[in-house]
Amino acid sequence: MKWTRVKDWLIGAAGMVVVLAVMAGILWWAASDPARGGEAGPAPSSPVGVERPQVAQPPVGLRDDDVWLADVALDAGTVVATGSTLRDVRTVGQDVVAGPDGLVAAQLTVDATVPFEVVAAKLGSGTVVRSAGGNQVMVMRTVNALGRDLPVTATGTVEVVAGKIVVEPRSIDLGGPDFLSDAIATVVRGLVTIEHSIEGLPEGLVLQDVAVQEDGFRANLRGEDIKLVP
Repeated sequence: MKWTRVKDWLIGAAGMVVVLAVMAGILWWAASDPARGGEAGPAPSSPVGVERPQVAQPPVGLRDDDVWLADVALDAGTVVATGSTLRDVRTVGQDVVAGPDGLVAAQLTVDATVPFEVVAAKLGSGTVVRSAGGNQVMVMRTVNALGRDLPVTATGTVEVVAGKIVVEPRSIDLGGPDFLSDAIATVVRGLVTIEHSIEGLPEGLVLQDVAVQEDGFRANLRGEDIKLVP
């Protein structure tokens, strides 16, 4: 009797092991992929809504002795050229080709800061230019008008006009009576008007936008087919 019970228990246990083994095999089969004999599987696809960056292609007509760079970036804390100073310069060129014609960028973007002191020096000795807030600039200098030295404070909004940084005074304070200030303001207006061309950069770059910062004018310039090095 006892042996019969032990035999029945062993048969039941063995059956349970077989069932567990079958279930484990089914799960393994469902969770795995068949072997590919060393072949690489398909590349994982991009997440939904995310596009892979396109690989840039060299321009048509690239010669064997040309060197092509898809893009080039250059940062410089200070650049001095043609007697002018630029700070915090960020340059990005695209489709840059180096060859017999020099180094040419199909597209070139330059962001740089023109320090206030550079602009002030062109207005005259003793001139101070600084931010007045709200993208406005304040110009302070002493001018000679009608035989008198007058301290002038002018404020205006910066604009881009004909590729130049321009600040046309909206208000001029001479520190005297209003009627006198209004009369003399017309005389001194040109002496406190800023018209500054950014020099020292490759030809073909055109000033697109300018904003007033605490340390100067932040300028954005762009151009096409710009020769970087002759």
